[in-house]
Amino acid sequence: MKVLNLRCEHDHAFEGWFGSDEDYRSQCERGLVECPLCASSVVSRLPSAPRLHLSPVSAERRELPASSQVATPEQQSVEALWLRAVRHVMAQTEDVGDRFAVEARRIHYGETPERGIRGQASASEAQSLRDEGIEVHSMPVPKALKGPLQ
Repeated sequence: MKVLNLRCEHDHAFEGWFGSDEDYRSQCERGLVECPLCASSVVSRLPSAPRLHLSPVSAERRELPASSQVATPEQQSVEALWLRAVRHVMAQTEDVGDRFAVEARRIHYGETPERGIRGQASASEAQSLRDEGIEVHSMPVPKALKGPLQ
């Protein structure tokens, strides 16, 4: 089993577990490797150490380029807070799927009881709702949170 450090196009760092390098390449080519935070399938492999380096670290340590560094603790903290917020919204709202615009209007015009809802709407549908005075917010939800977790 190979554990690889990966990063998506939005700089989210995560691990991927694969049977081999070929397995990793094959899954990437088929679009199966996705960021657990934003679901982007534009993923790159970061440098990783296959062994422990036990010699003392020199004072003139070379820095890795920013694009290959693992997420800082601050970035990890922000990502963890974002995931917590997404989970909270999902727990406190009803998923109405692609009926979001219709259901938001029904709530706004008093045709159905007021409640928190979430779902999918196109950019033009969301703008139409805003033009009618209906408050809507976009929040990307990682695919891993949409279904049952293993």
